[in-house]
Amino acid sequence: MSRTVLITGATSGFGKECAKIFAKNGDKVIATGRRSEKLKELKDELKDFDLLTLCFDVSDKEAVLENIAFLPSEYKDIDILINSAGLALGIGLSPEALIDDWEQMIDTNIKGLLYITKAVLPIMIERKTGYIFNLGSIAGRWPYQGGNVYGATKAFVEQFSYNLRTDLRGTNIRVSNIEPGSARTEFSDVRFKGDKDKADKVYEGYKPLVAVDIANLIFTLANLPSHVNVNSLEVMPTAQTWAGLHIEK
Repeated sequence: MSRTVLITGATSGFGKECAKIFAKNGDKVIATGRRSEKLKELKDELKDFDLLTLCFDVSDKEAVLENIAFLPSEYKDIDILINSAGLALGIGLSPEALIDDWEQMIDTNIKGLLYITKAVLPIMIERKTGYIFNLGSIAGRWPYQGGNVYGATKAFVEQFSYNLRTDLRGTNIRVSNIEPGSARTEFSDVRFKGDKDKADKVYEGYKPLVAVDIANLIFTLANLPSHVNVNSLEVMPTAQTWAGLHIEK
């Protein structure tokens, strides 16, 4: 049976790969993102599948509420929400980090996730079914130099996921916090503000996760029986460990 899947941050990385795997397996996908040209590319790539694209920034509360309120009737019954939109900016230590970068991470990683979740919850509660996936990070559990506010936003995502699941008892709505380790996506490109050399160095000498790895995990969880809820899933590349998040090269 076809499900309706809403994915934020679907223009790249985990969100894009989630859109592809769910659409190609027969689900109706609502793909959202800030970059219209990337959404068009995704639409072209998935032209043979059921895909609706919506261009808006999750940190814009009014845009979020309006887009969810005025979904076409055939896409209104959202079964799965994948909160993939998020970013890290800079790797500077707290004293020299830019306050604008901190605010943008808070606006996207925390406020954006809250806005879209709040907009979708009434739909799921009314239908007494649903599954919410929040993209956290191992940075929400384990500190590293320069992780400061990014790690703090992902710690929020973890705790909000647990509390959300607790608040939703009796509704049959599941909630999972997905916590990837080092993964090669546009993440480092964004973090280093387009400095490709710095971004590439992050992944030299070992095999990181890639976006499709996380998309496959989310798809697998989404297909578990409805009485099974995986509260959190922490996943790292084999080369990465907890020892200072050391990467063996």
